[in-house]
Amino acid sequence: METLLTPAFVTALLFGAVTAGVPLLLAGLGEQVSEKAGVLNIGIEGMMLAGAYAGFVAAYYSGSFLAGFVAGGLGGAGVAALMALFCVRLGMNQIVIGIALTLGAEGLTALLHHFQFSRSYPRLDAAPALALPGLAEIPIVGPALFSHHWLVYLAVLLVPLLAWVFRRTHLGLNLEAAGQMPAALDAAGIGVLATRTFAVLATGFLAGMGGAYMANVGAGLFVPFMTGGAGFMGIVLAMLARGRPSWVLVGSIVFGLSLSLTTAFQVAGVNVPTDVVQMLPFLMVMLMLVLFARHSGLPPALGLPYVRGSR
Repeated sequence: METLLTPAFVTALLFGAVTAGVPLLLAGLGEQVSEKAGVLNIGIEGMMLAGAYAGFVAAYYSGSFLAGFVAGGLGGAGVAALMALFCVRLGMNQIVIGIALTLGAEGLTALLHHFQFSRSYPRLDAAPALALPGLAEIPIVGPALFSHHWLVYLAVLLVPLLAWVFRRTHLGLNLEAAGQMPAALDAAGIGVLATRTFAVLATGFLAGMGGAYMANVGAGLFVPFMTGGAGFMGIVLAMLARGRPSWVLVGSIVFGLSLSLTTAFQVAGVNVPTDVVQMLPFLMVMLMLVLFARHSGLPPALGLPYVRGSR
């Protein structure tokens, strides 16, 4: 027990929680936007994986992390565009198409990686960290929480920004109306399909940036299937958050802590089977669903295609 209470263990645990939690935060916030508009974006796992691959390739060949994040966002948005076409525009089943897009992204990125990097497995240099003056010098907590890549701070700032958008802007009201009463939104002269398409593309861009962060900052390389269910965790976070971005932040921290235990145990020298530790995030997901899922509120039109004039 004394080994688990050392400053090195606590710092490693908190630092790993932030690194693992940021992709979940971006995916969860993106999924929340999509669900508010009435689209259950099961394909978010594939969007994260496409973003991870596109982001790594762009960062590796350009030498720019910024280019990697932009490419990752665009890669996720590309998969999201297919989701918008099939589910929003053509009214196909959102769950079936989402699963198909995830499987397609897994196969395509694995195939591309095999032809490009299967013999070399190149790595990126360590991502530059932005230390917040004063806060980064706090013992134990400072290096773990306040010395990260700038995308970490941007992801956290998205939480109050989205809360403001949802509550105070016409865009937020349109998104909510598209999921609550799409016919009323249509009667007001605002395109339901356009609103939902925007929501799905925004979800894909955020998820893709989360995948790019996972590859470029978290791991420094791309490996097939590296998202490991992070997109599905983002779906759970969005569903349990009841439309509140702050709850997505709290949930991503909790899941991030469970994901970071593997590295923290290694730093502390605790001999725990890796497979046992890797089960913790999914056990946490099941626990959260048991405790809070019955109280979660989802839009009435979630998962239902909108056909103008239908009842």
